[in-house]
Amino acid sequence: MSSIGGEARPGAPSPADEDEDGHGPPRLKKTVFVGASVLILAISVWAIIAPKNAEAVIGAAVGWISAGFGWYYFLVATVYLLFVVFVAVSRYGGIKLGPQHSTPDYGVFAWAAMLFAAGIGIDLLFFSVSGPVTHYLAPPEGDPETVEAARQALVWSLFHYGVTGWAMYALMGMALGYFAFRYRLPLAIRSALYPLIGKRIHGRVGDAVDLAAIIGTVFGISVSLGIGVVQLNYGLSALFGVPEGVAAQTALIVVAVLVATVSAVAGVDKGIRRLSELNVLLAIVLMLYVMFAGRPVWLLNTLILNIGDYVSRLPGITLNTFAYDPPVDWLNAWTLFFWAWWIAWAPFVGMFLARISRGRTIRQFVAATLVIPLLYTLTFLSIFGNSALSIVMGGDTGFGEVAMNTPEKGFYTLLEQYPGFTFSAGLATVVGLLLYVTSADSGALVTGNLSSHLPTPVTDAPAWLRIFWAAVTGLLTLAMLIVGGVDALTSATIIMGLPFSFVMLLVIWGLYRALRVEQFRVEAFRTTLTSSLSTRTEIDRRGADRNWRQRLARVTSFPGRRAAARFVEEVCRPAFQDVAEELREQGAEASITEGVDEATGIPHLELRAPMGAEEEFGYQVWPIEMPTPAFAMRSLTNQDTYVRFEVRLTEGSQGYDVMGYSKQQLIGNILDEYERHLEFLRLHREAAAGSALPDHGPGTAEVYVEGDDH
Repeated sequence: MSSIGGEARPGAPSPADEDEDGHGPPRLKKTVFVGASVLILAISVWAIIAPKNAEAVIGAAVGWISAGFGWYYFLVATVYLLFVVFVAVSRYGGIKLGPQHSTPDYGVFAWAAMLFAAGIGIDLLFFSVSGPVTHYLAPPEGDPETVEAARQALVWSLFHYGVTGWAMYALMGMALGYFAFRYRLPLAIRSALYPLIGKRIHGRVGDAVDLAAIIGTVFGISVSLGIGVVQLNYGLSALFGVPEGVAAQTALIVVAVLVATVSAVAGVDKGIRRLSELNVLLAIVLMLYVMFAGRPVWLLNTLILNIGDYVSRLPGITLNTFAYDPPVDWLNAWTLFFWAWWIAWAPFVGMFLARISRGRTIRQFVAATLVIPLLYTLTFLSIFGNSALSIVMGGDTGFGEVAMNTPEKGFYTLLEQYPGFTFSAGLATVVGLLLYVTSADSGALVTGNLSSHLPTPVTDAPAWLRIFWAAVTGLLTLAMLIVGGVDALTSATIIMGLPFSFVMLLVIWGLYRALRVEQFRVEAFRTTLTSSLSTRTEIDRRGADRNWRQRLARVTSFPGRRAAARFVEEVCRPAFQDVAEELREQGAEASITEGVDEATGIPHLELRAPMGAEEEFGYQVWPIEMPTPAFAMRSLTNQDTYVRFEVRLTEGSQGYDVMGYSKQQLIGNILDEYERHLEFLRLHREAAAGSALPDHGPGTAEVYVEGDDH
């Protein structure tokens, strides 16, 4: 598994002049940084100095977790999946990861490629051959080396790389994206707990959550780096005669740290995006090569069969704890390890998925995260797994023993069965290297971000901090390889994934509470709609505002920049001032801020009215220049573009245009939205009063000041 990092997008608030509340440079979270680094360094040094003792302690801890928490891993993995699917198909699925007016930052192909590259790495090469062969020769239940064992082998492989694991990424991604981009909280794990503990996320509780996330992430990344160095070491040995051993593997770890260091200084957003797209295309070429060099028709038949088996057997195996006759070693090496691994990587990958998915709806995000990588990995595992099984089932037991007992050799040994080994092995090594270096780089990025107070969700930690975490991760990887190779990394991940699994349950609780608040906004709109309409009717009936002919003229006109500037001067500014003045006379606070839209040069205005501890009211009119539609009456306009004035509230654009309103109409619209906001606060307060839970709506957080152009 691997993930990817990126630079702040253009237009985001500058990190040079903002802090966690929107002002000043990034600052170190000293408690998180010191706690996580001391613990990881201590474990690394202990493992290097006393490897036998470390191996014994880690083994005992894994045995205790397997015996006491095996059932728990199965249960929470299922809970994560069910919750994610529930949110996607429910009424909450249409909520955006960002303000309502936000749009996606990436096209579909680039987004899909990065989704895949974010959560799958060189371990796919490592396990795509060894997994199916191992499950075929030594299945967790049933007789080995049968047709049923072959079908079961692919199902288990797909299960460990399927929707259950990706649901963990989707959970963290949508929670972090929702709180960071919609409510402008920090892009950190602690933000997902705001509805539960309020401003204490900025204290010790929040530090503990981020610390647990860093530790789990570093151990999870170390697994991929460990698998990567072992696999790449063998590949380089097969291609160029590089000797296998700790020396070569140490050199590969150093290369990963150096690459992460270079990226920390140079920035990786565009490069990582291109690498992701290239990686996906190269992996597809490798799949097609093996398929057509082997038995293409048979492989396509097995692919369809595997899809059917996975879909039909998924409900049964999801909670299969093998309680009556547990294969303990198999469970520790496969299901428990994979679920702990996915959990350990969930904050890491989730942060990146959130960053690249701003502007997508929750439903789009979940569907893409669960389906796109699944289709890719399912195809990859089916082609390579069935190709390996066909060799073993054909009588080559030697190949089966190699793939099962030395997984790093299995993939390259499979490629040796086909012509053009130098080409295919070289291509596999390039794909592995790309996934390997992005793991090291983006791991350093995310751990650096988690240990920093950042000015905006799209600002990265300073270069020195990313370099430090790259070095620490490399040191831990080396230490675990010295202790017991990949097996030690596997065991350590099972241990370190456990604490964060509890945090993820709290994330579910907090996200659900926040999503319920969204429903209160809908209810507030419904209950205030009647009074809003009656006010409009009264104005029109008394003739105090525009008649129907003037209304028709407004909707058929497409004003330019001059008319927009006049609208601000003659309508918006006086209306805002009158409402603010009246609010102050009524005893409420109110302020008006004004700026200029860089794209159009037209002013925009915002009225804010604090509500004490509750979410403040914000009403903004923002100019947007758009192409004049084809249906516009050319007799009324000869411009290629026209200006809209969209209303934006706290949650984003409301999608309607007030350009052409009279002063009285605009005042009426401001009051409609103000009344709706008060109704929303009332409904929210009543729901909180009727619950035993503390009331911490996300809108009362200490938030970022998001860039106006977003």
